[in-house]
Amino acid sequence: MIRKILLSVFLVTIAASAASMMGLEALGKPTEGASAITLGRGYAGGAKVGSGIVDWNPASLAFEKYTSFNATMTFEENVASKSDKSYASSTLEIPLLSFVFALHDFGTIAVALSQKYSSNFDEEVSDSTQTNLASLKYQGNIYEITPSYAVRLPFFRRLSLGFTAHFVMGSVSRKLTLGGDNSEVAETDAWATNSSDITETAEGSWKIKDHPAYYTGAVHYKGRNSSFYFSYTTAYTLKNDLEYNIEFSETDTLVPTKLDREIEVPPTMATGFAYRFHKKHNILLDFMLRSWDADIRNVAGSWNLKDTTKTQSEFMAAIGYERSGSTDYFKNYVQRMDFRLGAWYRNYYISDVTEYGVGIGSGFPLGRRSTKVDIAIQGGVRKSEESSIWDEKFVGIAIGLTGVGNWGNKPKKVH
Repeated sequence: MIRKILLSVFLVTIAASAASMMGLEALGKPTEGASAITLGRGYAGGAKVGSGIVDWNPASLAFEKYTSFNATMTFEENVASKSDKSYASSTLEIPLLSFVFALHDFGTIAVALSQKYSSNFDEEVSDSTQTNLASLKYQGNIYEITPSYAVRLPFFRRLSLGFTAHFVMGSVSRKLTLGGDNSEVAETDAWATNSSDITETAEGSWKIKDHPAYYTGAVHYKGRNSSFYFSYTTAYTLKNDLEYNIEFSETDTLVPTKLDREIEVPPTMATGFAYRFHKKHNILLDFMLRSWDADIRNVAGSWNLKDTTKTQSEFMAAIGYERSGSTDYFKNYVQRMDFRLGAWYRNYYISDVTEYGVGIGSGFPLGRRSTKVDIAIQGGVRKSEESSIWDEKFVGIAIGLTGVGNWGNKPKKVH
């Protein structure tokens, strides 16, 4: 019964403050902590140096020339549909904050705060006399603090090695409020039962079981015109400590129930290729594989909700193009701009869910120091043959600011 009510909430709503509906009971929607630069290339470009922090390729940092700071903000408008029913929602997030410190012959160090998964949803029923469900709210994110180090090999400067430690943090919460069952009450008396609510809350935090972090190692080759990388990220187990509470009409509360759920995240392999021609044109290809072999335990809890989310092998293929702008301040403005476009295909970790998307972006230089504002626009679909999963169409915009400093840079020679 509760499952049917949860589906009906999306048909009679008056308020929406939601992101994607994918994976709300599991991990949420993957975000990968991507910058506006990466989003404008359709998630491609891990092998192109000079892009700042790229999640799957820390080794590219060894070729950074400047000390820089990047902040990216994304806005997504989403339309979910099933049969002839649909609703629209939107979300605003900050998936990435990063610092890169170029030490030249001593390598590069970097640190970032990146968002990996998000689950944000807030719905209210317009007429509680006609349905038991009054409101449903999810709010949670999984973030990582990621220190990285990369260095070029001393006797083979075209090759670099990079390492990242991923320290997981974040929280998840769900609040489900049910109104009184008025189905057996006379219509003239239904008003008297409106205050009889039952609210269930589930709240908890994320961490890695038995380890402080998990790790990524990468090797990167930068040739005269072509570059490529390969990376491996270790498996780890996410632990979510949950506390469930049930409250009656905001007066009486039952004794809390505590439960731990563990999610085994498999290792990730990624590779990418970049080819540069005519000095400023770049063709980019990237692939990622994460082979899930265990279902994910859901938040679930007191209500008769589904206990697990089935998984599948997670795979992404992305292709992109970038025309890099000139670094010569005296060239005209359009010549100094970056232009990007890309497309991707992705299997989600959620069984039978696929995503197709395209992206386009530009980098707008500010001043003489390579400081830029990057803007990316993305659109696509998330779909499934599973009847319980809603198909989604989305369009989003990302804005990133890359500020460049001269800390650690060699002073210019004055003749």
